[in-house]
Amino acid sequence: MSAQIEPGLPDADELPAVGGNLAPYTVGELARAVKRTIEGAYGLVRVRGELMRVKRHTSGHIYLALKDDDASLDGVVWRGSVSKLGVVPEDGLEVICTGRVTTYPARSSYQLVIESMELAGQGALLKLIEERRKKLMAEGLFAAERKRPLPSLPGVIGVITSPTGAVIRDILHRLADRFPRDVLIWPVAVQGANAANEIAAAIAGFNALPITGWPRRPDVLIVARGGGAIEDLMAFNEEIVVRATAASAIPLISAVGHETDTTLIDFASDIRAPTPTAAAEFAVPVRLQLLARVEDCSSRLLQQAERVVTFKRSELQALERGLGNPRHAIEAHAQRLDGLAERLDGGLRNTLERRGQNVATWGARLRHPLQQVRDFEKRLEMLGRSLDAGFRRTIDAERARFQRLSDLLESYSYRGVLKRGFALVTDPAGHAIGASADARPGEGVSIEFHDGKVAATVDGAAGSPRARAPRPAEPKAGPQGRLF
Repeated sequence: MSAQIEPGLPDADELPAVGGNLAPYTVGELARAVKRTIEGAYGLVRVRGELMRVKRHTSGHIYLALKDDDASLDGVVWRGSVSKLGVVPEDGLEVICTGRVTTYPARSSYQLVIESMELAGQGALLKLIEERRKKLMAEGLFAAERKRPLPSLPGVIGVITSPTGAVIRDILHRLADRFPRDVLIWPVAVQGANAANEIAAAIAGFNALPITGWPRRPDVLIVARGGGAIEDLMAFNEEIVVRATAASAIPLISAVGHETDTTLIDFASDIRAPTPTAAAEFAVPVRLQLLARVEDCSSRLLQQAERVVTFKRSELQALERGLGNPRHAIEAHAQRLDGLAERLDGGLRNTLERRGQNVATWGARLRHPLQQVRDFEKRLEMLGRSLDAGFRRTIDAERARFQRLSDLLESYSYRGVLKRGFALVTDPAGHAIGASADARPGEGVSIEFHDGKVAATVDGAAGSPRARAPRPAEPKAGPQGRLF
């Protein structure tokens, strides 16, 4: 068939080469150009999606991916930005990430460098809190047996809250009204990216204080914050805060939010107060009520003591009337004591005399130490001669046994078989000929006897020559040679 050329179009030979006038890029130049283009167009973006493949590298960086129903986007959080994230990245969380888009030329891919992260919607927050609650409860951090009773009257109270606002003022006023106590305040942020780390560090810091001196370790802790939305209270739902609360050696009262607000720190604390003011009431009793109670107990104790003293006095008087004159009893015992002292003096002298006689008798029976040393030397010399003779007998017996085994092994060795009248026939290649059918007429062979080798030629009279398959390579002979 002949090709049809449309009118008005040039021939293929007349067309210029595609891109013939364009300067070529190197791979690196093109990758850098794409990187500048993407970073210039998407220098700051907010992306919403579900986290997946979250991986914390040993370097401190976090690698992850954002996905929705249509696509997936790789992301990275550099080590310096991890502490600034609003949430802890976990698989399955729906979040909104803020950052910049850049490329990774080594894999010809693009990724999002994340600067901040926040949960997308209240439903995601509630789901995250519930999943975290189930996880920590399964570890036993909320168990009832971990709860400790509060001290009846603490000497020092530690308060962890914001240094500004109405919460700290309400706690201090309530403590002053009920029972003034020494108060140590650890100021922290109760909202924001660093709030959880500051609260956990404050709990650990109070526990690290010495028991004596000043400032000393508080007897009870109060972690307090005013009310707010669920997003505002998220610091008290963080895992680091809950674990620090459960690990505290100091009894801890949680007073976060209003009475209807519940956070995960409430489950791990020793007692939950509905409000910060109620936390102060739980921490100390009312001083006037305590004084009244002490006064009442003191009065009742005094009355009871008076009754006991009266009863004991009457009982003592009755016993006194029933007893005789104690001087008479003492005189009889004194006389008996004098008699025992005389008997003890005589017995002691007799005992010392008997012991002296025994020492003299045993001293005469003992041999001089030098004589004992000489006896031991003679015994050791005799034992040494016996040991040397036995050792020589054992060596001679083992040498004879070894010689017998060597002779037996030699009789079964390759050379031993040749000495019994056998010979080894090999072809020019060194392969053993084990049957007459394997010998080729006219072929030169080597016959090895026990005292040397002789050359020979195969005579063809024994049978007609036939083709012989090539012999496989034989393994290298060991120290005893080859038999076949």
